Amino acid sequence: MAAGMVALAPAEAQSGSPARSGDRNSAPLGSRLQGVQHFGVTVQNMDRAFEFYTEVLGGTEILRDGDFKGEPVHYTILADQEIDAHARKVDPRTIGVPDLKGGSQRLDVRFVQFENVVIELLQYRDAGQPMGNGDSWAEPRAHMSPAYPRSMHICFYIRDDVNFDTFITDLEAECARRGMTQVRANRTIAVRTEDERRAAPASTNTIKIREGASNGWSLIYCKGPEGEQLEFVQVLAPVKQTFADALDRRRQILAGRG
Repeated sequence: MAAGMVALAPAEAQSGSPARSGDRNSAPLGSRLQGVQHFGVTVQNMDRAFEFYTEVLGGTEILRDGDFKGEPVHYTILADQEIDAHARKVDPRTIGVPDLKGGSQRLDVRFVQFENVVIELLQYRDAGQPMGNGDSWAEPRAHMSPAYPRSMHICFYIRDDVNFDTFITDLEAECARRGMTQVRANRTIAVRTEDERRAAPASTNTIKIREGASNGWSLIYCKGPEGEQLEFVQVLAPVKQTFADALDRRRQILAGRG
């Protein structure tokens, strides 16, 4: 959604009708945004996920809240799923719809701050289960390939002066020490077993792009402790300048709207 809003900017700039603060509510939709506030990920085990994003990756807790239930919460989050279940003539629970309206299940959230974005962790649990502990009410998805439509991922910057290959090696080791066996980075070569993946040389941890429009971009794909898709990137020149120039252009467009 955010990318779609950004794409509106050139057309708005050409229209010659910048939005002033007094008429913000009649401005183009992109002029009413101030950026991405957070990314959310539904987790199977809240305490485990929280440990990963705060103690391993160094995020800072903003707040935690929970025991959310009742019809307003239920329908705000799940009305589209209720409609789908009704159309298919199936019990909503069979397609992963918890009973927040009746209170049989509850929703807990924790917000974690990084430098430029917030991550929200969500867990849907049975009412009798203590907050933060144990598994979620719903079963985790069986297939987690990023090629599935609607899949999303969280991407973290690696600082320019950090050895990327060493970072990934250390991340895997720290997570293994904590028993987070899901945290496994892919390799740039064919590996058919977990033993082969672990034995691959450190030089295969990271794909480094050194030509074309993405010249300077390095990345790895990695699953998080909940099986969520993560990406770690290092963005060096010249592609780093490409992003910086694009941000400057956007700021100039937004400044022109008032």
